[in-house]
Amino acid sequence: MSIFSDLKLAAKLGRRQLRRARQALRYGPKALADTPIMFGNSFPKSGTHLLTQVLTGFSALGPVVDSGLPAILTFDGPTGTPRPAAAIRRELARLHPGDVAYGHLHATPEAVDALCRDGVAPYFILRDPRDVVVSHVFYVAEMAPNHVHHDYYRHTLKDFDERLRVSMLGRPELDIPFPDIRERFAPYMPWLERPEVLLLRFEDFITQPRQTLDCVFDHAIQRGFTCNVAREQAIEVLLARIQPQNSPTFRSGKVGGWKEHFSEAHKTLFKEVSGDLLVRLGYAENADW
Repeated sequence: MSIFSDLKLAAKLGRRQLRRARQALRYGPKALADTPIMFGNSFPKSGTHLLTQVLTGFSALGPVVDSGLPAILTFDGPTGTPRPAAAIRRELARLHPGDVAYGHLHATPEAVDALCRDGVAPYFILRDPRDVVVSHVFYVAEMAPNHVHHDYYRHTLKDFDERLRVSMLGRPELDIPFPDIRERFAPYMPWLERPEVLLLRFEDFITQPRQTLDCVFDHAIQRGFTCNVAREQAIEVLLARIQPQNSPTFRSGKVGGWKEHFSEAHKTLFKEVSGDLLVRLGYAENADW
């Protein structure tokens, strides 16, 4: 880590400490110490910022603190290389009771141990993989100049069709491979089997936000959060936090937007590459979509 990065982290940690001091003064140090870490995990391009908006909304309901810390990631964005397990463990251990944090973490033993223990309210959000690959194209080509594949998407691939195919197929020929969409989902799949983790869908936040927030709220209570306002008021507070257009990587936030971008050839390719992924995730009953 560079001196500049060290200074940025120190500043973030300092600001977090000030926020924690304010919440401790408001609710009491014991209440803060007894509040679970609230962690929003996600498959990339699946509503990470939306979920984080909701979780930080809990700071208006009880002794919860927006940690303000960077996302905890399995892969380094600029290089695409897997990050050391020790670095991930160190970042997870940096979280304090009541902190809100987020990331894209595979279900590795160290991540499962850290997030599925007592004292943590873990959430995992996913999105229709067909919408994910479309979002991935726009994100890498237009919004993420530091992404490891940005130059290739932007300057080598000549059009949206080629970019979408690569987002489905990956780039397995590279020294640091970029797997196909099915293989990219595979390391996240064990989260779906963990009873400690609340599975959420991006689509539900858009189509049935109140019912979804009921589940988010109940999970926090079950994992040890104490709410200081009436339930209905709490849901209204969280509902007001759902503003996907305020995400720095927001583009459309549509449900089923893939239908506007997939040709018949794209559908055929996606089915070949993804296998039964949509069925396993509950986005299709069979291959006839």
